[in-house]
Amino acid sequence: MLFGGEIEDKFMSKASEVFQRFFLPGLIFQSVLVGGGYATGRELVEFFLSSGPWGGLLGMIVTTALWSVVLAISFEFARTTKSYDYRAFFRKLLGRGWFLFEIAFIALALLVLSVLGSATGELIRESLGVPALFGIVAMMGVSGLLAFYGSKTIERFLAGWSFVLYAAYILYFILWMGSFGDRIISNFGSVPVGGSGLGGGIQYAGYNMVGMIAVLFCLRHLKTRKEAVVAGVLAGPLAIIPGFLFYIAMVGFYPEITQKPVPVNFMLGQLNIPSLQILFQLVLFGTFIETGVGMIHAVNERIAEVFTEKQKAMPRFLRPSVAVGMLIFSIFLATKLGIISLIGQGYGALTYVILAIYVFPMLTIGLWRIIRPDSQSERIA
Repeated sequence: MLFGGEIEDKFMSKASEVFQRFFLPGLIFQSVLVGGGYATGRELVEFFLSSGPWGGLLGMIVTTALWSVVLAISFEFARTTKSYDYRAFFRKLLGRGWFLFEIAFIALALLVLSVLGSATGELIRESLGVPALFGIVAMMGVSGLLAFYGSKTIERFLAGWSFVLYAAYILYFILWMGSFGDRIISNFGSVPVGGSGLGGGIQYAGYNMVGMIAVLFCLRHLKTRKEAVVAGVLAGPLAIIPGFLFYIAMVGFYPEITQKPVPVNFMLGQLNIPSLQILFQLVLFGTFIETGVGMIHAVNERIAEVFTEKQKAMPRFLRPSVAVGMLIFSIFLATKLGIISLIGQGYGALTYVILAIYVFPMLTIGLWRIIRPDSQSERIA
């Protein structure tokens, strides 16, 4: 029994290490981007389905490939430079220009939180018939509580909820295919190929790429270049597979679904199963919390690094204070602009900034520093 127990413990320990090194980064990346990336369905409409069913599908493949390539390089860059918060990461990548990323990231984080606040309000109002403020306050409370407990708790929550999310999307994909499979197949077959989806794929990949910085804190598990590259390559598909399932289901209601502010509510209503609709909305609420917490935690880790450099500990009360402050400001933006304007205009504008100050430097300076660690590339940065 003792011998068997030792073998079991070693097996579990090995399995845990494999999960942490190869799958955890991708699942956390997915957790952070899904709320602002495709949970409402509005983002999939704006960047993909607007090009038609086939054009949008091509765009999603482009997004997946870009994520895998850039994340593989980024994970190895973080590992070799031991940069586990975005301040340290971009100091190594951009040198004195690192603050440009911070400005862009804070703007994007507030924008994403605004989208989440607006989407939460819409879900609560449409499903329960109560003022949107109730959902917004609940989101603020849970996000602030998780931010208070720090990295380990957040890591467990993000990874655990990813499995819940996968299970939910697979279940509802099966239900949607069972109920509307004929419509989905018909639209794929009858709607001509519109735009190529290439532009939408690049844009979508660009603004969501910023979710990488929320993964930095868990990259400490990576020990070798192979682990970093494999984890990055896997992160692309892991992050977007639920989005693929949702997109295929939405094609059944193309083009009318493109006019819905929160397409997921429309899709759930088509099933006409109230209990399952409530269940999925609870899952979505969890994804909004995931994305919000991931963004806020990245900011908190950046602040904590400053305290560490001064050989001080970051006060615990400061973490939830940052969370609540960011959420309050974001919700103010949401009430003023609305979810369609936020996604259609805000994301598009910031995409090119992220491509310019993160993606392009990572594919050039970052890759060079990985290949030639003793080169002059740091001076170039």
